[in-house]
Amino acid sequence: MHRRTLDELQGYEILAKPVMAEDFCIILPEGAVLKPSYIKKLRELEIQKVYIKDDAEEESILILKSEMEQEARKKIKEVLEHHTYHHNEELMQLCETADNIIVSIVQEDEVAEQVFDVKERSADIYEHSLSICTLAVLTALKMNMPQDMVHEIGVGCLLHDIGLRYLAIDYSGENLSSLSEADMAEFKKHPVYGYSALKDENWISDTGKSIILYHHERLDGTGYPLRAASLTEAIQIVNVCDTFDEMICGIGCRKCKVYEAVEYLKTFKNIKFGATIVDTFLKFVAVYPTGSRVRTNEGEIGIVVRQNKEFPERPVLRILEDKSGMQPQKEILKDLVKIHHVFIEETLDD
Repeated sequence: MHRRTLDELQGYEILAKPVMAEDFCIILPEGAVLKPSYIKKLRELEIQKVYIKDDAEEESILILKSEMEQEARKKIKEVLEHHTYHHNEELMQLCETADNIIVSIVQEDEVAEQVFDVKERSADIYEHSLSICTLAVLTALKMNMPQDMVHEIGVGCLLHDIGLRYLAIDYSGENLSSLSEADMAEFKKHPVYGYSALKDENWISDTGKSIILYHHERLDGTGYPLRAASLTEAIQIVNVCDTFDEMICGIGCRKCKVYEAVEYLKTFKNIKFGATIVDTFLKFVAVYPTGSRVRTNEGEIGIVVRQNKEFPERPVLRILEDKSGMQPQKEILKDLVKIHHVFIEETLDD
């Protein structure tokens, strides 16, 4: 049990003690689920703090600690914002950033045993580069790739979109399908621009350079800019991670839910993306991140409170409403690994 201010609440926590008015009349009973509308009403009644159950405070399991993530994003933004074409010496700093990310991931306890929450969000080029770096590094580690190759993948990820800084068009905030034919042709040149700017640098490996050039290629030859179909394992790892993160961020496309991006990768496994890489990636990405509100096939509404190792698509739910729309009188947890006939039908988050 913990005491929390209303500003600290995310919504759908469970009360550990009843909320009472000054005359000791009960406003909300113990065990009530704090819907956003209830929190709003408590504010109107000038209630400042409430007691909530520990089980309502399940924390998301993230690949990088927040301090490391903030530090890395700051460095990436600082370096890339000040970079100009062919002034590449400052970009070398991102090699150290990549190594810091790798060390941070490797030092996490039981990193190989976790299912991680990767949530849909809006993102700029800096956060996107950091995100696919962490995803690709973790994928490479789980595939037991050599340490030097993991480093090269990390550096390549942080620089994969450097060519966007050299484009002659303003593409920001645009769905690529809305670009004119001429603008789309220019946009598709960004991997070539990035590769051309760094191809003669000796501090970045050939693997890193190839990631920059081929990160939008696909195994079936449908990618760009070269429509290449013969891709190294390192490039394929980055392609999977880049595609997934673009989809959940809405970068150049409609923003998708995590489960939609997961289904896309499954659909094109062994077509656009390598099967082993997709399978490795999907083993550690939670299909329904902790905190997601969902509806089950039985009509219940629940919130994801915990992930299940080996079964990212079948988490543990806390039931918020039964199929009649009523709140349970006591806490109900449903572990979808153990309850085989219940499955998630849709997500309800905006």
